[in-house]
Amino acid sequence: MLGTLCRYLRFMGYDTESASGYREGNTREDTLLLKRAQGEGRVLLTMDRELARRGGEGAILLEDRDVMEQLRVLTRTGLIVPALRLNRCSLCNTLLRAAREDEVSRARHAPRSTPGMEFFWCPRCRKLYWQGSHGKDLEKRIKENILKD
Repeated sequence: MLGTLCRYLRFMGYDTESASGYREGNTREDTLLLKRAQGEGRVLLTMDRELARRGGEGAILLEDRDVMEQLRVLTRTGLIVPALRLNRCSLCNTLLRAAREDEVSRARHAPRSTPGMEFFWCPRCRKLYWQGSHGKDLEKRIKENILKD
């Protein structure tokens, strides 16, 4: 499964849907997945050789389980430009908006007393985002592991 890749792509601002509701190796569900990807104009990312073959030009086979290697492949193919954008919810893919002061103050894990820090809000999940140590670590990993080529 490519759940971690899906979350990373969302952190990078890409409109990404997960196939987590589909059973792996079920050809009927694979057909539905292909139709959905084609109908929505999406590129299908898969680790399933047969599914990638059936998807043709609209599919990319990812052979490595390492998410950084998967991101390198997508960068080399020109599908993505790796950079942290924080404009999509990593859980539900909804576009984030600027958080209101009351949303920040209600969040249990939000840093306090942070003048100049930007906060973002997912109106669907009601999750708060900000550029903290997790985001900085992700940016560092992107620079060290993907942009080094």
